[in-house]
Amino acid sequence: MGSQPCVAASSQWVDEDGVRQPSGDVHAWTPGTNQTLCGQALSRSRLGRFRHVPWADAVWLSQTAEQNLHLCPRCVAATTPRAERNGRKWTRVRPRP
Repeated sequence: MGSQPCVAASSQWVDEDGVRQPSGDVHAWTPGTNQTLCGQALSRSRLGRFRHVPWADAVWLSQTAEQNLHLCPRCVAATTPRAERNGRKWTRVRPRP
């Protein structure tokens, strides 16, 4: 999984420049696959693909803008590095014999 995830969303809106933007339920999606990072099939879930919108932009927009974006918690967990989730890195308590 070398490429950065993009956005797949349940609905869309068009900004003042005429560019489609995601809204509604937003999921992380890797281009070239037919499912989101949380495992939902794009076609069965009727999610639109937004290849031009990186997942990081959707996370930023959901926190700052007044857009109606609801990020999928499973996709957020799949894209967040483990060290950032709990604030500390994993360490072994006792070494193996």
